[in-house]
Amino acid sequence: MERWEVINAVQRMQDYINENINSPITLSDLAKAAGYSQWHSARIFKELTGKSPFDYLRALRLSKAALMLRDEKTKVIDVAFDFVFDSHEGFTRAFNRQFGVSPKRYSESPKPIKLFMPHRIRDFYLTMQKGEIDMSEKKSTKTVFVQVVERPLRKLILKRGIKATHYFEYCEEVGCDVWGMLSSIKEAMYEPAGMWLPKNMIKTGTSQYVQGVEVPIDYVGEIPEGYEIIELQPCKMMVFQGEPYEDERFEESIEELWDVMKKYNPQIYGFEWAEDDAPRFQLEPQGYRGYIEARPVRQLNR
Repeated sequence: MERWEVINAVQRMQDYINENINSPITLSDLAKAAGYSQWHSARIFKELTGKSPFDYLRALRLSKAALMLRDEKTKVIDVAFDFVFDSHEGFTRAFNRQFGVSPKRYSESPKPIKLFMPHRIRDFYLTMQKGEIDMSEKKSTKTVFVQVVERPLRKLILKRGIKATHYFEYCEEVGCDVWGMLSSIKEAMYEPAGMWLPKNMIKTGTSQYVQGVEVPIDYVGEIPEGYEIIELQPCKMMVFQGEPYEDERFEESIEELWDVMKKYNPQIYGFEWAEDDAPRFQLEPQGYRGYIEARPVRQLNR
């Protein structure tokens, strides 16, 4: 069987799970989505995702349930039934086993927990085929939206790597589950981001590229083990946002926006790059909104 046939079959199973997360899902349902036998569908799913279909489904449901308990005033039993658990007790046992805290206690006092936030398997493998994309067919970015936003005095909860200079090196050094932990922090001011630290924020023997989330300056919540918190001064960020794109073209969309940023002269608009003022950051690539990246700037005195 061709490798991409397998990848696409697993992607169809992932999509089916996402679309039916609040309904009963059987292996037969997933096999129909994949287009293969139940046995073969389960085998290739675990081969590519590292989890059996039902371990994957349980972890994803529990993570979505945790976000509901964190953000909404709702009863534990209602959340349990929303995510197809048969009983309050069964949900509580599974939640406690997954996160080390009961759902009731978590809803009353949310703390950082490691959420399960899987990548789309097709996107993951597209990025792995380095050099296989024919860039001669790459479409030029038609429109890039640029704006300058203010960032206040704040703190950054981050996890450092070792030598990483980009996302894939970081995942190899640290793992790909940092995003789930960062996404669970209720007090976050913005969504988690991948960041390139300025030299003055890099500790000896640690990476330039990190993942982190910004929280208010008065944040006193728990810092997950292996993470740290640093203070960021007020600054201006120039945010670049490309056009929406088809999900499988996300790597090309990133490169297209980088080409624009390399040629962009902020002085035309009264700014200069200020790389030491704050981390440059990238948001999670999501096709519906376009790729987003930001660099720190200072206003020129004229």
